[in-house]
Amino acid sequence: MTNTLALRLSTLLGFLAVALGAFGAHGLKDLLAQNHTLAIWEKAVFYHFIHTVMLFVLAQRRPLPSGPWLSFFAGIVIFSGSLYLLAVTNVKWLGAITPVGGLSLLVGWAWLFLTARRRTD
Repeated sequence: MTNTLALRLSTLLGFLAVALGAFGAHGLKDLLAQNHTLAIWEKAVFYHFIHTVMLFVLAQRRPLPSGPWLSFFAGIVIFSGSLYLLAVTNVKWLGAITPVGGLSLLVGWAWLFLTARRRTD
């Protein structure tokens, strides 16, 4: 994966986070209220957005830390993706997939912790 591709995917995910947040607040407002899943949608958008910012930051590092980047990417897709689907469909078993995405997010953060280097200024 190149830095350019990682940066483009990061910005695409950022665009989607804003669009899905707005769509949930306006276009899906009645459905989410009917399903009582507005909080689930908001949680999905929150984690999506926070980790998209991290993808963007990592995409600008040279060389690209591809392990953490891919962990965060997979985490967004699985964690937030399963919550988006759960909120819209109200299919409860989708909640069983969410922890796999959460684990992927945790792996990304742990990877960064374990590979952090002390700066020598």
